[in-house]
Amino acid sequence: MRHEHQPIHEWLFARARELGIPGGTAFRAAAGYGRHGSHEDHFFELAGKLPEAIEFFAETERIDALIGRVAGAGLRLVYVRHAAHAGVTGA
Repeated sequence: MRHEHQPIHEWLFARARELGIPGGTAFRAAAGYGRHGSHEDHFFELAGKLPEAIEFFAETERIDALIGRVAGAGLRLVYVRHAAHAGVTGA
């Protein structure tokens, strides 16, 4: 998926940086199924057709702002929110 001539993950990363979200990660699925049927990764033939998960880890307010920007841009993306706790071992 693309938005404003960019892969959607690049567009989301740019918006997240603007909001001060410290990092994000994109994962491309090897296989998946959903409302559009089933797909598996077979080299290049499905490039851009498999699901992509993009994760951000930040304060609730920043995530709320990112979701607002996505909606304001007219995108309809599925999202999941869950509480997480972070720490550093040996600190």
